[in-house]
Amino acid sequence: MLEEAVLLALLATPALADIARTRATELEHMVIQDCGSCHGLTMKGGLGRPLTAEALAHADRDGLALIILDGVPGTAMPPWRPLLTEAEALWIADYLKGETP
Repeated sequence: MLEEAVLLALLATPALADIARTRATELEHMVIQDCGSCHGLTMKGGLGRPLTAEALAHADRDGLALIILDGVPGTAMPPWRPLLTEAEALWIADYLKGETP
């Protein structure tokens, strides 16, 4: 709970917002190429579930970020924590939900 509050406070700072903007193109490319390899290049599903804004409309962004970071044991969803920060995972969650800044 406290960690989430700290993370949200940090994300509101201009420095982290700038990091997200400078990495936005790279993160978008990663989503299309890496996530798209299982979820479909149009994100409408494949081996993995659909990742369209409609399919994720009721999904919690923090929950999505945790799935991105830690994967889903027993499935093909790998953990991306070694390659992404928490802020970047939240950015991807927002991007997938159609809510990027």
